[in-house]
Amino acid sequence: MISSSPEQRFRVAALYRFAALPEHEALRSELAAFCCERGIRGTLLLAAEGINGTVAGTPEAIEALIAHLEGMPALSGLEVKYSTASEMPFHRMKVRLKKEIVTMGVPAVDPVNQAGTYVEPAEWNSLIVDPDTVVVDTRNAYETAIGTFSRAVDPGTETFRDFPAWAERNLNRLKGRKVAMFCTGGIRCEKATAYMKLIGVDDVYHLKGGILKYLEEVPPEESLWEGECFVFDERVSVRHGLEEGEATLCRACRHPLTPQERASPLFQEGIACPRCAESRSEADRTRYAERQRQIELAEKRGDRFPIGAPAGKQRA
Repeated sequence: MISSSPEQRFRVAALYRFAALPEHEALRSELAAFCCERGIRGTLLLAAEGINGTVAGTPEAIEALIAHLEGMPALSGLEVKYSTASEMPFHRMKVRLKKEIVTMGVPAVDPVNQAGTYVEPAEWNSLIVDPDTVVVDTRNAYETAIGTFSRAVDPGTETFRDFPAWAERNLNRLKGRKVAMFCTGGIRCEKATAYMKLIGVDDVYHLKGGILKYLEEVPPEESLWEGECFVFDERVSVRHGLEEGEATLCRACRHPLTPQERASPLFQEGIACPRCAESRSEADRTRYAERQRQIELAEKRGDRFPIGAPAGKQRA
């Protein structure tokens, strides 16, 4: 990763906006050029339903990008969460065209017009401590493994595409109840609330700005968050104040690891962790060991070495 000077930390912006964007394809090259000219890296996804992504750069470059996006009438009112990184957390800049900016695979869902009720971070605690509220974490299992809200139901999904099936199976449990939903930055839970309303769960809420906004605004002594929040870049996780967390990534199975998991005798840097050690063949281990050796040699030379894939690999 590229390091910043002590005075200059990189600014990271996680952003999204559900909006009618029928001419999104025409924006691809223009946005890519805008970002590359300013040294911004990360990923932006464009679809007919809006924009989603996480990018990093100097504070001035990120400020220019957000102003540029806000200047587009369809994207005015972006949901943006800012944090910092001591090193550039992305290897390159990508602007991709997608069918959905967050993939659920249910065309009838309309988050622009059918989403649930926003709840500000300051009001979130009072909602989720209510025993009549069902609190649902709409993220995937590899994310919930290192942190979630107390009392939250974990659907155990592998991808966001699995969420509708979980909701259908649990419809009787959810219908007629207050349902409070959350995710990393707000985009998945916003779409999930629209799906809930589509299947008849009407009293549904979602955390505005997601976990990231909550960790930014709610003091630790008042927080109901437990653990760290997985993020899709080389930081791997953040904690209160959006400071970089202690989690790292297993380069074999790409699962986030806590310090306790790294202390396990099953953990081998770049080769295996307690979650994947028993499922890897000797051929896998040999291949991973060679990759790790090459990474360590590159680090000694001071080279940036992209093999092993960045932690920011996009997962639904």
